[in-house]
Amino acid sequence: MISRRALMFTASATPFLSLAGPGMADTPKDTLVLGMAIDDIISLDPAQAFEFSGGEVDGNCYERLVIPNPKNPSELVGEIAEKWTISPDGLTFTFTLKSSMKFASGKPITAEDAAFSLQRAVKLNKTPAFIINQFGFTKDNVDERIKATGPLTLTYTIGESIAPSFVLYCLSANVGSVVEKAVVMSHDVNGDMGNEWMKSNSAGSGPFVVRSWKASESVILDANPNSPLKPKIRRAIMKHIPDPSAQMLQLKQGDIDIARNLLPDQLKSAIADKTLQTSTAPRSYVMYTCMNQNHPMLSKPQVRQAIKWAIDYEGIHANIVSTTHVVQESFIPQGVLGSINDRPFKKDIAKAKALMAEAGLAGGFEITLDHSNVQPVPDIAQTIQANLAEIGIKATLVAGEGRQVITKYRARQHQLLIQAWGIDYFDPHSNAETFCVNVDNSDGARSKTLAWRNSWQDADLTQRALAAVKETDTKKRAEMYAQMQRDHHQRGPFALMFQSVEIAVMRKNLANFAVAPMYSRTRFDTAAKT
Repeated sequence: MISRRALMFTASATPFLSLAGPGMADTPKDTLVLGMAIDDIISLDPAQAFEFSGGEVDGNCYERLVIPNPKNPSELVGEIAEKWTISPDGLTFTFTLKSSMKFASGKPITAEDAAFSLQRAVKLNKTPAFIINQFGFTKDNVDERIKATGPLTLTYTIGESIAPSFVLYCLSANVGSVVEKAVVMSHDVNGDMGNEWMKSNSAGSGPFVVRSWKASESVILDANPNSPLKPKIRRAIMKHIPDPSAQMLQLKQGDIDIARNLLPDQLKSAIADKTLQTSTAPRSYVMYTCMNQNHPMLSKPQVRQAIKWAIDYEGIHANIVSTTHVVQESFIPQGVLGSINDRPFKKDIAKAKALMAEAGLAGGFEITLDHSNVQPVPDIAQTIQANLAEIGIKATLVAGEGRQVITKYRARQHQLLIQAWGIDYFDPHSNAETFCVNVDNSDGARSKTLAWRNSWQDADLTQRALAAVKETDTKKRAEMYAQMQRDHHQRGPFALMFQSVEIAVMRKNLANFAVAPMYSRTRFDTAAKT
Protein backbone atom coordinates (compact mmCIF):
# COMPACT_ATOMS: atom_id res chain seq x y z
CA MET A 1 0.00 0.00 0.00
CA ILE A 2 1.32 3.44 -0.91
CA SER A 3 2.12 5.64 2.07
CA ARG A 4 0.07 8.84 1.96
CA ARG A 5 2.30 10.54 4.43
CA ALA A 6 4.94 13.17 3.82
CA LEU A 7 8.10 14.11 5.55
CA MET A 8 9.04 16.34 8.44
CA PHE A 9 12.75 16.92 8.60
CA THR A 10 13.55 18.38 12.00
CA ALA A 11 15.40 15.96 14.24
CA SER A 12 12.86 16.26 17.03
CA ALA A 13 9.71 15.95 14.93
CA THR A 14 7.65 12.90 14.08
CA PRO A 15 9.04 11.76 10.71
CA PHE A 16 5.78 11.80 8.73
CA LEU A 17 2.70 13.99 8.44
CA SER A 18 -0.15 13.98 5.94
CA LEU A 19 0.70 15.06 2.41
CA ALA A 20 -0.32 18.55 1.46
CA GLY A 21 -1.07 17.45 -2.12
CA PRO A 22 0.11 18.79 -5.51
CA GLY A 23 2.20 21.93 -5.42
CA MET A 24 4.04 20.96 -2.27
CA ALA A 25 7.47 22.60 -1.89
CA ASP A 26 10.61 20.71 -2.82
CA THR A 27 12.29 18.53 -0.23
CA PRO A 28 14.75 20.35 2.09
CA LYS A 29 18.17 21.07 0.65
CA ASP A 30 19.97 19.00 3.28
CA THR A 31 17.73 15.94 2.84
CA LEU A 32 17.75 13.27 0.14
CA VAL A 33 14.40 11.52 -0.40
CA LEU A 34 14.28 8.35 -2.48
CA GLY A 35 11.05 6.77 -3.69
CA MET A 36 11.49 3.01 -4.05
CA ALA A 37 10.14 -0.39 -3.12
CA ILE A 38 11.62 -1.40 0.24
CA ASP A 39 9.11 -4.02 1.38
CA ASP A 40 11.76 -6.74 1.11
CA ILE A 41 13.56 -5.62 4.29
CA ILE A 42 13.51 -8.22 7.05
CA SER A 43 16.41 -6.92 9.14
CA LEU A 44 19.13 -4.26 8.93
CA ASP A 45 21.61 -6.38 10.92
CA PRO A 46 24.44 -7.11 8.44
CA ALA A 47 24.77 -10.57 9.96
CA GLN A 48 21.18 -11.23 8.84
CA ALA A 49 20.25 -8.78 6.06
CA PHE A 50 20.21 -10.60 2.74
CA GLU A 51 17.75 -8.54 0.73
CA PHE A 52 18.41 -5.81 -1.82
CA SER A 53 17.02 -2.85 0.14
CA GLY A 54 18.54 -3.91 3.46
CA GLY A 55 21.88 -4.40 1.73
CA GLU A 56 21.74 -0.88 0.33
CA VAL A 57 21.03 0.53 3.79
CA ASP A 58 23.94 -1.43 5.27
CA GLY A 59 26.22 -0.30 2.46
CA ASN A 60 25.66 3.26 3.69
CA CYS A 61 25.98 2.48 7.42
CA TYR A 62 28.88 0.02 7.59
CA GLU A 63 32.36 -0.52 6.23
CA ARG A 64 34.27 -3.72 5.56
CA LEU A 65 37.88 -4.81 5.68
CA VAL A 66 38.05 -4.77 1.87
CA ILE A 67 35.71 -3.67 -0.92
CA PRO A 68 35.66 -3.81 -4.73
CA ASN A 69 37.30 -0.76 -6.27
CA PRO A 70 34.33 1.47 -7.27
CA LYS A 71 36.11 2.34 -10.51
CA ASN A 72 37.10 -1.26 -11.29
CA PRO A 73 35.10 -3.91 -9.38
CA SER A 74 37.44 -6.67 -10.57
CA GLU A 75 40.08 -5.45 -8.09
CA LEU A 76 39.94 -5.11 -4.32
CA VAL A 77 40.99 -2.18 -2.17
CA GLY A 78 41.15 -1.74 1.58
CA GLU A 79 38.32 0.08 3.32
CA ILE A 80 38.98 -0.54 7.02
CA ALA A 81 42.12 -2.57 6.28
CA GLU A 82 45.26 -0.66 5.40
CA LYS A 83 47.05 -3.75 4.12
CA TRP A 84 47.00 -7.55 4.29
CA THR A 85 49.35 -10.46 3.83
CA ILE A 86 48.79 -14.15 3.11
CA SER A 87 50.81 -16.97 4.64
CA PRO A 88 52.87 -19.21 2.30
CA ASP A 89 50.38 -22.07 2.73
CA GLY A 90 47.53 -19.77 1.69
CA LEU A 91 45.56 -20.40 4.87
CA THR A 92 46.13 -17.36 7.09
CA PHE A 93 45.24 -13.83 6.06
CA THR A 94 46.64 -11.12 8.31
CA PHE A 95 44.95 -7.71 8.13
CA THR A 96 46.36 -4.48 9.49
CA LEU A 97 43.65 -1.90 10.12
CA LYS A 98 43.90 1.81 9.40
CA SER A 99 44.61 3.64 12.64
CA SER A 100 42.36 6.63 11.92
CA MET A 101 39.05 4.78 11.55
CA LYS A 102 36.17 5.52 13.95
CA PHE A 103 32.68 4.23 14.55
CA ALA A 104 29.70 6.57 14.52
CA SER A 105 29.98 6.63 18.33
CA GLY A 106 33.39 8.26 18.00
CA LYS A 107 35.22 5.21 19.35
CA PRO A 108 38.16 3.88 17.28
CA ILE A 109 37.72 0.71 15.23
CA THR A 110 39.88 -2.07 16.63
CA ALA A 111 40.88 -5.49 15.42
CA GLU A 112 38.76 -6.89 18.25
CA ASP A 113 35.69 -5.25 16.72
CA ALA A 114 36.50 -6.67 13.28
CA ALA A 115 37.11 -10.17 14.66
CA PHE A 116 33.92 -10.03 16.73
CA SER A 117 31.89 -8.98 13.68
CA LEU A 118 32.96 -12.03 11.67
CA GLN A 119 32.70 -14.38 14.66
CA ARG A 120 29.22 -13.04 15.33
CA ALA A 121 28.06 -13.76 11.77
CA VAL A 122 29.20 -17.38 12.12
CA LYS A 123 27.65 -17.85 15.57
CA LEU A 124 24.29 -16.30 14.66
CA ASN A 125 24.26 -18.42 11.50
CA LYS A 126 21.61 -16.33 9.77
CA THR A 127 20.92 -16.51 6.03
CA PRO A 128 24.15 -14.87 4.71
CA ALA A 129 26.44 -16.76 7.12
CA PHE A 130 27.27 -19.36 4.46
CA ILE A 131 29.49 -16.77 2.74
CA ILE A 132 31.82 -16.96 5.77
CA ASN A 133 31.02 -20.52 6.92
CA GLN A 134 32.18 -22.03 3.63
CA PHE A 135 35.79 -21.54 4.74
CA GLY A 136 35.40 -24.08 7.51
CA PHE A 137 34.31 -21.78 10.33
CA THR A 138 31.91 -23.09 12.99
CA LYS A 139 30.70 -21.64 16.27
CA ASP A 140 33.14 -24.01 18.01
CA ASN A 141 36.31 -23.00 16.15
CA VAL A 142 35.68 -19.45 14.98
CA ASP A 143 37.08 -17.68 18.07
CA GLU A 144 40.41 -19.40 17.51
CA ARG A 145 40.52 -19.05 13.74
CA ILE A 146 39.36 -15.43 13.51
CA LYS A 147 41.02 -13.32 16.18
CA ALA A 148 42.71 -10.06 17.03
CA THR A 149 46.45 -10.45 17.55
CA GLY A 150 47.01 -6.77 18.33
CA PRO A 151 45.01 -3.54 18.59
CA LEU A 152 44.99 -3.17 14.79
CA THR A 153 45.95 -6.68 13.65
CA LEU A 154 43.55 -9.46 12.75
CA THR A 155 44.22 -13.02 11.57
CA TYR A 156 41.70 -14.97 9.51
CA THR A 157 42.60 -18.64 9.07
CA ILE A 158 40.61 -20.71 6.57
CA GLY A 159 40.24 -24.48 6.47
CA GLU A 160 41.88 -25.21 3.11
CA SER A 161 43.88 -23.34 0.51
CA ILE A 162 41.68 -21.54 -2.02
CA ALA A 163 42.05 -18.67 -4.48
CA PRO A 164 43.02 -15.67 -2.27
CA SER A 165 40.97 -13.25 -4.35
CA PHE A 166 37.87 -15.33 -3.69
CA VAL A 167 38.43 -15.26 0.08
CA LEU A 168 38.84 -11.49 -0.01
CA TYR A 169 35.78 -10.95 -2.21
CA CYS A 170 33.69 -12.87 0.32
CA LEU A 171 34.87 -10.49 3.03
CA SER A 172 33.63 -7.62 0.88
CA ALA A 173 30.05 -8.95 1.09
CA ASN A 174 27.53 -7.29 3.39
CA VAL A 175 28.00 -10.04 5.99
CA GLY A 176 31.61 -8.83 6.31
CA SER A 177 30.50 -5.46 7.72
CA VAL A 178 32.35 -4.40 10.86
CA VAL A 179 30.16 -3.56 13.88
CA GLU A 180 31.09 -1.95 17.19
CA LYS A 181 31.29 -4.79 19.69
CA ALA A 182 30.56 -2.76 22.83
CA VAL A 183 27.42 -1.17 21.37
CA VAL A 184 26.08 -4.41 19.93
CA MET A 185 26.68 -6.46 23.07
CA SER A 186 25.12 -3.77 25.28
CA HIS A 187 21.88 -4.78 23.55
CA ASP A 188 22.33 -8.54 23.95
CA VAL A 189 19.10 -10.25 25.02
CA ASN A 190 19.17 -13.91 25.98
CA GLY A 191 22.33 -14.53 23.98
CA ASP A 192 21.11 -13.01 20.68
CA MET A 193 24.29 -10.88 20.41
CA GLY A 194 22.17 -7.78 19.85
CA ASN A 195 20.41 -9.24 16.80
CA GLU A 196 16.93 -7.99 17.71
CA TRP A 197 18.20 -4.46 18.42
CA MET A 198 20.30 -4.44 15.26
CA LYS A 199 17.19 -5.25 13.24
CA SER A 200 16.29 -1.55 13.24
CA ASN A 201 19.45 0.17 14.49
CA SER A 202 23.08 0.42 13.41
CA ALA A 203 26.50 0.25 15.05
CA GLY A 204 28.88 0.89 12.19
CA SER A 205 31.36 3.37 10.76
CA GLY A 206 29.74 4.19 7.41
CA PRO A 207 28.69 7.69 6.36
CA PHE A 208 25.18 7.26 7.84
CA VAL A 209 23.47 5.80 10.90
CA VAL A 210 19.99 4.30 11.07
CA ARG A 211 17.51 6.69 12.65
CA SER A 212 14.45 4.51 12.07
CA TRP A 213 12.97 1.72 9.99
CA LYS A 214 9.22 1.27 9.63
CA ALA A 215 8.36 -1.85 7.68
CA SER A 216 6.80 -1.11 4.28
CA GLU A 217 6.93 2.61 5.02
CA SER A 218 10.39 4.15 5.36
CA VAL A 219 14.03 3.96 6.35
CA ILE A 220 15.55 7.18 7.71
CA LEU A 221 19.33 7.59 7.86
CA ASP A 222 21.19 10.45 9.53
CA ALA A 223 24.70 11.57 8.58
CA ASN A 224 27.46 10.11 10.75
CA PRO A 225 29.29 13.10 12.25
CA ASN A 226 32.45 11.04 12.72
CA SER A 227 32.68 9.80 9.12
CA PRO A 228 35.73 11.10 7.27
CA LEU A 229 33.58 11.01 4.12
CA LYS A 230 31.58 13.97 5.47
CA PRO A 231 28.22 13.38 3.71
CA LYS A 232 26.93 16.37 1.76
CA ILE A 233 23.41 15.81 3.09
CA ARG A 234 22.19 15.62 6.68
CA ARG A 235 19.57 12.95 6.14
CA ALA A 236 18.56 10.30 3.61
CA ILE A 237 15.02 8.94 3.55
CA MET A 238 13.95 5.85 1.62
CA LYS A 239 10.15 5.98 1.18
CA HIS A 240 8.30 2.80 0.30
CA ILE A 241 6.38 3.65 -2.88
CA PRO A 242 5.67 0.35 -4.68
CA ASP A 243 3.63 1.93 -7.52
CA PRO A 244 5.92 3.33 -10.25
CA SER A 245 3.24 5.81 -11.34
CA ALA A 246 3.08 7.16 -7.79
CA GLN A 247 6.88 7.46 -7.76
CA MET A 248 6.74 9.48 -10.97
CA LEU A 249 4.00 11.75 -9.65
CA GLN A 250 5.81 12.44 -6.38
CA LEU A 251 9.06 13.10 -8.27
CA LYS A 252 7.40 15.73 -10.46
CA GLN A 253 5.66 17.31 -7.46
CA GLY A 254 8.95 17.61 -5.58
CA ASP A 255 7.90 15.19 -2.82
CA ILE A 256 10.91 12.96 -3.61
CA ASP A 257 14.29 13.61 -5.20
CA ILE A 258 14.87 10.23 -6.83
CA ALA A 259 12.55 7.56 -8.26
CA ARG A 260 14.16 4.12 -8.32
CA ASN A 261 11.57 1.74 -9.80
CA LEU A 262 10.07 3.40 -12.86
CA LEU A 263 8.79 1.21 -15.70
CA PRO A 264 9.39 1.80 -19.44
CA ASP A 265 6.38 4.11 -19.91
CA GLN A 266 7.42 6.37 -17.03
CA LEU A 267 11.07 6.24 -18.08
CA LYS A 268 10.22 7.37 -21.60
CA SER A 269 8.37 10.36 -20.17
CA ALA A 270 11.14 11.08 -17.66
CA ILE A 271 13.91 11.06 -20.27
CA ALA A 272 11.97 13.62 -22.30
CA ASP A 273 11.42 15.85 -19.25
CA LYS A 274 14.06 18.60 -19.08
CA THR A 275 13.49 19.03 -15.33
CA LEU A 276 14.76 15.48 -14.71
CA GLN A 277 18.01 13.55 -15.17
CA THR A 278 19.01 9.88 -14.96
CA SER A 279 21.72 7.62 -13.57
CA THR A 280 22.06 4.20 -15.18
CA ALA A 281 24.01 1.07 -14.25
CA PRO A 282 23.79 -2.57 -15.29
CA ARG A 283 22.92 -4.44 -12.10
CA SER A 284 24.25 -7.84 -11.13
CA TYR A 285 20.68 -9.05 -10.45
CA VAL A 286 19.24 -12.01 -12.32
CA MET A 287 15.49 -12.67 -12.30
CA TYR A 288 14.27 -16.24 -12.48
CA THR A 289 11.29 -18.53 -12.01
CA CYS A 290 12.13 -21.45 -9.73
CA MET A 291 10.49 -24.83 -9.20
CA ASN A 292 10.45 -26.56 -5.82
CA GLN A 293 11.56 -30.16 -6.27
CA ASN A 294 9.47 -31.23 -3.30
CA HIS A 295 6.48 -30.92 -5.65
CA PRO A 296 5.90 -34.27 -7.43
CA MET A 297 5.12 -32.70 -10.81
CA LEU A 298 7.94 -30.14 -10.74
CA SER A 299 10.45 -32.84 -9.82
CA LYS A 300 10.01 -34.39 -13.29
CA PRO A 301 12.86 -33.17 -15.55
CA GLN A 302 10.54 -33.00 -18.57
CA VAL A 303 8.23 -30.63 -16.68
CA ARG A 304 11.11 -28.38 -15.70
CA GLN A 305 12.17 -28.16 -19.33
CA ALA A 306 8.58 -27.68 -20.53
CA ILE A 307 8.19 -24.64 -18.29
CA LYS A 308 11.42 -23.17 -19.64
CA TRP A 309 10.17 -23.66 -23.22
CA ALA A 310 6.74 -22.18 -22.42
CA ILE A 311 7.94 -18.79 -21.13
CA ASP A 312 7.88 -15.93 -23.61
CA TYR A 313 11.20 -14.30 -22.67
CA GLU A 314 11.33 -11.97 -25.66
CA GLY A 315 7.69 -10.96 -25.34
CA ILE A 316 8.06 -10.11 -21.66
CA HIS A 317 11.19 -8.12 -22.42
CA ALA A 318 9.63 -6.19 -25.30
CA ASN A 319 6.31 -5.44 -23.63
CA ILE A 320 7.14 -5.10 -19.93
CA VAL A 321 10.84 -4.55 -19.15
CA SER A 322 12.41 -3.26 -22.37
CA THR A 323 14.42 -0.50 -20.66
CA THR A 324 14.92 -1.99 -17.20
CA HIS A 325 16.17 -5.49 -18.03
CA VAL A 326 17.98 -7.50 -20.68
CA VAL A 327 17.32 -11.14 -21.46
CA GLN A 328 19.79 -13.29 -19.51
CA GLU A 329 19.17 -17.04 -19.37
CA SER A 330 22.26 -18.04 -17.40
CA PHE A 331 23.04 -17.67 -13.70
CA ILE A 332 26.23 -15.58 -13.95
CA PRO A 333 25.34 -11.97 -14.86
CA GLN A 334 27.00 -10.18 -17.71
CA GLY A 335 30.17 -8.38 -16.64
CA VAL A 336 31.29 -11.12 -14.25
CA LEU A 337 33.98 -13.70 -15.04
CA GLY A 338 32.46 -16.75 -16.76
CA SER A 339 29.27 -15.08 -18.00
CA ILE A 340 27.85 -16.33 -21.30
CA ASN A 341 25.33 -14.90 -23.76
CA ASP A 342 23.59 -18.18 -24.59
CA ARG A 343 19.81 -18.06 -25.05
CA PRO A 344 18.92 -21.76 -25.13
CA PHE A 345 15.18 -21.26 -24.59
CA LYS A 346 12.42 -19.35 -26.37
CA LYS A 347 8.67 -19.73 -26.37
CA ASP A 348 7.91 -23.00 -28.17
CA ILE A 349 4.52 -24.32 -27.11
CA ALA A 350 4.68 -27.40 -29.33
CA LYS A 351 7.98 -28.46 -27.81
CA ALA A 352 6.74 -27.74 -24.29
CA LYS A 353 3.58 -29.78 -24.85
CA ALA A 354 5.63 -32.69 -26.17
CA LEU A 355 7.73 -32.62 -22.98
CA MET A 356 4.58 -32.56 -20.85
CA ALA A 357 3.26 -35.59 -22.72
CA GLU A 358 6.58 -37.38 -22.26
CA ALA A 359 6.22 -36.79 -18.53
CA GLY A 360 2.76 -38.36 -18.64
CA LEU A 361 1.10 -35.01 -17.93
CA ALA A 362 -0.48 -34.09 -21.26
CA GLY A 363 -3.58 -33.02 -19.35
CA GLY A 364 -1.57 -30.61 -17.24
CA PHE A 365 -1.87 -29.92 -13.50
CA GLU A 366 -2.55 -27.11 -11.02
CA ILE A 367 0.19 -25.16 -9.26
CA THR A 368 0.76 -21.92 -7.30
CA LEU A 369 3.10 -19.16 -8.41
CA ASP A 370 4.37 -16.82 -5.66
CA HIS A 371 5.64 -13.36 -6.54
CA SER A 372 6.23 -9.88 -5.16
CA ASN A 373 3.44 -7.35 -5.56
CA VAL A 374 5.88 -4.66 -6.75
CA GLN A 375 5.94 -3.93 -10.47
CA PRO A 376 7.09 -5.15 -12.92
CA VAL A 377 6.88 -8.57 -11.21
CA PRO A 378 3.06 -8.83 -11.18
CA ASP A 379 2.89 -8.15 -14.92
CA ILE A 380 5.61 -10.73 -15.54
CA ALA A 381 3.77 -13.23 -13.34
CA GLN A 382 0.54 -12.74 -15.28
CA THR A 383 2.35 -13.33 -18.56
CA ILE A 384 3.99 -16.51 -17.25
CA GLN A 385 0.60 -17.65 -15.94
CA ALA A 386 -0.82 -17.26 -19.47
CA ASN A 387 2.22 -19.01 -20.99
CA LEU A 388 1.85 -21.99 -18.68
CA ALA A 389 -1.89 -22.22 -19.37
CA GLU A 390 -1.02 -22.87 -23.03
CA ILE A 391 0.64 -26.14 -22.02
CA GLY A 392 -2.03 -27.19 -19.52
CA ILE A 393 -0.45 -25.88 -16.31
CA LYS A 394 -3.01 -23.87 -14.35
CA ALA A 395 -1.01 -21.49 -12.15
CA THR A 396 -2.74 -19.61 -9.35
CA LEU A 397 -0.91 -16.36 -8.63
CA VAL A 398 -0.04 -15.62 -4.99
CA ALA A 399 1.15 -12.03 -4.57
CA GLY A 400 2.76 -10.72 -1.39
CA GLU A 401 5.07 -8.10 0.03
CA GLY A 402 8.73 -8.77 -0.69
CA ARG A 403 9.64 -9.97 2.78
CA GLN A 404 6.61 -12.32 2.84
CA VAL A 405 7.62 -13.93 -0.44
CA ILE A 406 11.25 -14.24 0.66
CA THR A 407 10.33 -15.75 4.05
CA LYS A 408 8.12 -18.35 2.37
CA TYR A 409 10.89 -19.11 -0.12
CA ARG A 410 13.51 -19.58 2.60
CA ALA A 411 11.18 -22.02 4.34
CA ARG A 412 10.83 -24.04 1.08
CA GLN A 413 7.06 -23.63 1.20
CA HIS A 414 6.60 -22.42 -2.38
CA GLN A 415 5.79 -24.36 -5.54
CA LEU A 416 6.65 -21.99 -8.40
CA LEU A 417 8.13 -18.61 -7.44
CA ILE A 418 9.55 -15.55 -9.21
CA GLN A 419 12.53 -13.96 -7.53
CA ALA A 420 15.72 -12.02 -8.26
CA TRP A 421 19.20 -12.77 -6.99
CA GLY A 422 21.94 -10.17 -6.66
CA ILE A 423 25.58 -11.19 -6.61
CA ASP A 424 27.03 -10.85 -3.08
CA TYR A 425 30.63 -10.33 -4.10
CA PHE A 426 32.26 -9.75 -7.48
CA ASP A 427 33.23 -13.34 -8.16
CA PRO A 428 31.32 -15.97 -10.18
CA HIS A 429 31.29 -18.39 -7.25
CA SER A 430 28.70 -16.18 -5.56
CA ASN A 431 26.16 -17.33 -8.13
CA ALA A 432 27.62 -20.72 -9.01
CA GLU A 433 27.42 -21.73 -5.37
CA THR A 434 23.87 -20.60 -4.75
CA PHE A 435 22.41 -21.95 -8.01
CA CYS A 436 24.35 -25.24 -8.03
CA VAL A 437 25.66 -26.29 -4.63
CA ASN A 438 23.56 -28.28 -2.17
CA VAL A 439 25.66 -30.61 -0.04
CA ASP A 440 22.96 -31.17 2.59
CA ASN A 441 19.30 -31.15 1.58
CA SER A 442 17.99 -31.57 5.13
CA ASP A 443 15.90 -28.84 6.75
CA GLY A 444 18.72 -28.19 9.21
CA ALA A 445 21.44 -27.65 6.61
CA ARG A 446 24.00 -24.95 7.43
CA SER A 447 24.26 -23.77 3.82
CA LYS A 448 20.82 -22.87 2.52
CA THR A 449 21.55 -21.88 -1.06
CA LEU A 450 18.95 -21.33 -3.78
CA ALA A 451 19.51 -24.93 -4.85
CA TRP A 452 18.65 -25.97 -1.27
CA ARG A 453 15.59 -23.69 -1.19
CA ASN A 454 14.28 -25.59 -4.19
CA SER A 455 15.20 -28.99 -2.68
CA TRP A 456 17.44 -29.71 -5.66
CA GLN A 457 20.68 -31.65 -5.52
CA ASP A 458 23.00 -32.32 -8.42
CA ALA A 459 26.20 -33.97 -7.17
CA ASP A 460 28.05 -33.32 -10.43
CA LEU A 461 27.36 -29.57 -10.54
CA THR A 462 27.97 -29.26 -6.81
CA GLN A 463 31.43 -30.76 -7.13
CA ARG A 464 32.27 -28.76 -10.25
CA ALA A 465 31.27 -25.50 -8.55
CA LEU A 466 33.42 -26.35 -5.54
CA ALA A 467 36.33 -27.21 -7.86
CA ALA A 468 36.01 -24.09 -10.02
CA VAL A 469 36.53 -21.76 -7.08
CA LYS A 470 39.92 -23.38 -6.44
CA GLU A 471 41.13 -23.03 -10.03
CA THR A 472 43.91 -20.44 -10.28
CA ASP A 473 44.06 -20.28 -14.09
CA THR A 474 41.57 -17.49 -14.90
CA LYS A 475 40.90 -18.61 -18.47
CA LYS A 476 40.32 -22.21 -17.44
CA ARG A 477 38.13 -21.08 -14.57
CA ALA A 478 35.94 -19.01 -16.91
CA GLU A 479 35.55 -22.03 -19.20
CA MET A 480 34.49 -24.18 -16.25
CA TYR A 481 31.73 -21.73 -15.33
CA ALA A 482 30.58 -21.46 -18.93
CA GLN A 483 30.07 -25.22 -19.22
CA MET A 484 28.43 -25.39 -15.80
CA GLN A 485 25.82 -22.88 -16.92
CA ARG A 486 25.10 -24.82 -20.11
CA ASP A 487 24.56 -28.01 -18.12
CA HIS A 488 22.50 -26.09 -15.58
CA HIS A 489 20.18 -25.01 -18.42
CA GLN A 490 19.31 -28.66 -19.01
CA ARG A 491 19.14 -29.91 -15.42
CA GLY A 492 18.37 -27.09 -13.02
CA PRO A 493 14.97 -26.11 -11.55
CA PHE A 494 15.47 -22.47 -12.55
CA ALA A 495 14.18 -20.68 -15.61
CA LEU A 496 16.69 -17.82 -15.74
CA MET A 497 15.06 -14.88 -17.51
CA PHE A 498 16.51 -11.39 -17.13
CA GLN A 499 19.33 -9.23 -15.80
CA SER A 500 18.32 -5.83 -14.49
CA VAL A 501 19.47 -2.42 -15.60
CA GLU A 502 18.73 0.21 -12.99
CA ILE A 503 17.75 3.67 -14.13
CA ALA A 504 17.33 6.14 -11.30
CA VAL A 505 15.43 9.27 -12.31
CA MET A 506 16.33 12.42 -10.40
CA ARG A 507 15.41 16.07 -10.22
CA LYS A 508 17.86 18.42 -11.92
CA ASN A 509 18.98 20.07 -8.69
CA LEU A 510 20.57 16.83 -7.44
CA ALA A 511 24.26 16.26 -8.15
CA ASN A 512 26.71 13.41 -7.63
CA PHE A 513 24.30 10.55 -7.06
CA ALA A 514 24.87 7.36 -9.03
CA VAL A 515 23.49 3.84 -8.85
CA ALA A 516 26.07 1.04 -8.67
CA PRO A 517 26.26 -2.45 -10.22
CA MET A 518 26.03 -4.04 -6.75
CA TYR A 519 23.14 -3.18 -4.44
CA SER A 520 25.41 -2.59 -1.43
CA ARG A 521 27.55 -0.02 -3.25
CA THR A 522 24.90 2.59 -4.11
CA ARG A 523 25.98 5.36 -1.78
CA PHE A 524 24.25 8.53 -0.61
CA ASP A 525 27.16 10.43 0.94
CA THR A 526 28.29 12.14 -2.28
CA ALA A 527 24.81 13.41 -3.20
CA ALA A 528 24.25 17.16 -2.96
CA LYS A 529 21.60 19.65 -3.98
CA THR A 530 22.29 22.84 -5.87
